[in-house]
Amino acid sequence: MLTRLCRLPLRRFHHCPIFLMKRKFGDFSSTPPSDNKPEQQAPAHLEAQASDSAKRQAIRATTPPVIVAARTRRQAVMTDSAVFTDQSIPLNAVEAQLKGLLIDVAEYINESQEAAEGEKEGKNVNEPVILRWAGGWVRDKLLGAESNDIDVAINNMTGEAFALRLRDYCDADPSHRERHSIGPADVGNLHKIARNPDKSKHLETTTIKLFGLDVDLVNLRKETYTEDSRHPQVEFGTAEEDALRRDATVNALFYNLHTGKVEDFTGGMKDMKRKLIRTPLEPLQTFMDDPLRVLRLIRFACRLGFTIDEETKAVMGDERVLEALKLKISRERIGVELEKMLKGPDPFSSLTYINDLSLYYTLFTDSSRSDFPRPPLTSWPIAYQTLHSLSTTLATPGSIYSILVTSPESAYFAWNLAALVPFASLPDDPPLKGGKPATPLATQAAREGYRAPNKLTDVITASHRNRTAILAMRDLVVRPAAGDEGKKMERDRLGMAIREWDSRPGAGANWRLHVLYAVLVEVGERTTGEGKETVEDVLKEWQAFLDHLVEMDLMDAPSVKRIIDGKQLAKALGVKPGKWMGQALEVVMAWQLRNPTVNDPEGAVEEVRKRKEELGIE
Repeated sequence: MLTRLCRLPLRRFHHCPIFLMKRKFGDFSSTPPSDNKPEQQAPAHLEAQASDSAKRQAIRATTPPVIVAARTRRQAVMTDSAVFTDQSIPLNAVEAQLKGLLIDVAEYINESQEAAEGEKEGKNVNEPVILRWAGGWVRDKLLGAESNDIDVAINNMTGEAFALRLRDYCDADPSHRERHSIGPADVGNLHKIARNPDKSKHLETTTIKLFGLDVDLVNLRKETYTEDSRHPQVEFGTAEEDALRRDATVNALFYNLHTGKVEDFTGGMKDMKRKLIRTPLEPLQTFMDDPLRVLRLIRFACRLGFTIDEETKAVMGDERVLEALKLKISRERIGVELEKMLKGPDPFSSLTYINDLSLYYTLFTDSSRSDFPRPPLTSWPIAYQTLHSLSTTLATPGSIYSILVTSPESAYFAWNLAALVPFASLPDDPPLKGGKPATPLATQAAREGYRAPNKLTDVITASHRNRTAILAMRDLVVRPAAGDEGKKMERDRLGMAIREWDSRPGAGANWRLHVLYAVLVEVGERTTGEGKETVEDVLKEWQAFLDHLVEMDLMDAPSVKRIIDGKQLAKALGVKPGKWMGQALEVVMAWQLRNPTVNDPEGAVEEVRKRKEELGIE
């Protein structure tokens, strides 16, 4: 066996991590190697040792200060761990299959140096190809969660160059496909995603579907920022430099495919155990380089159930960081992060962080207006705390939340409305020319502050404009004025009001969310200031209002179809169609709501006939 190993060419071991570490750091033995030379050669040996020592000192002297600082930060939290850890990650069958394929492709490239000449780039051009799985997959697997998205970091090739060699490997010999059980659909098409800094794509990436997994291939990189831009200069880097450029230590871990172990250059393993979100570099530098990381860290903390390191959190609300967030980050990117937060598992904590870190006026604003108002935030926490309570502990069948929030999309819209509650206390802008009402400030903040889509801004606008009418209807049902007690039983009065809320231009068939917005605003208003009430007392009134609408079978009033259409009505009346038809059909609908069990339209036609003169029917 030893003879067989000795006959193998040395290049077969070039990709071995032990070989690499010995080549980089020297033999691990503490005993200096013997050169079997006469004793008089000792001065030359000492001279060589001194030369090596000088070289090491020179290397340390030229290490960039940012890396020196990062290593100091790492050592502060890594007293019981090292860069090369003993932590392995159990792989499922598909991941193991992918790992085996990628390692063989790397060896295939390493064994064909002449064919690969010109493909390797960067600082590691003289090394064999080394592959690492990076970032979110490593984090999620360590947390016990499966992930179908894998980022492959390559030490000295672009993702595209490696992907092309992967295709070559699969096609070079049928035995390669057989060895890895590669079926016809197991290797998908290559897709190159161009560099797009405005969308946080600082380096081109190649994606490919392998064994049903979404695989992104990209080289290790180093990023250098300028003061006035969050778009870095990107170049090939080392694994450590790649780890340091990431937003959080828990996202900076690598799984080395060749050793089967986790590599930790930033203290991420310790932070995983402590459930802590911390930046690899000094926080102020991290956020000034790319202020979007403020929002990303909030999102990760809320998604993972981690807490943000106090030193990091103290800097996130720094005025310099907030100003950089305004100047360097596009509103579309802010919108992407907010959407992920509010669609995530803990939108309540996301809004809490935004409030605690004084981010509100930076996010919810129209930066093109120097006079854009800043609403008071005193009662805002009560609003989003109430929505959190309604959606969790109070979300029982027939409850306010279960009646008003009926889909994942409406849940996301609900948290957007909660975020914008503070603007309800401000007066509207003056009407536009011609008397048309101005766009509500809440809508402006959503549209300009984080580029909310039209469907969402329509709901925000309608919620704001319908609130007064909704409050009036709630009062009519729950605490009617003297003499109005019987009106709450008028099914047509309630049903037609609901249909109006739902059918106004831009309402978007979301009247239930308009009611929820009214609930959240009123909770904040009635539970603060003089004569304040309890949240429970306010919610009891709204629950009674909704219970009454359910009892009257009016929750689906907007979807009730007319018993007769305009042409049929004109024919029944013996008149020509005209402008009168719109109002006449509303009369028909009111009649239907009063007579929900009647299917014959004759009664509705007779109701219109009685009101011909009023409706202008000739």
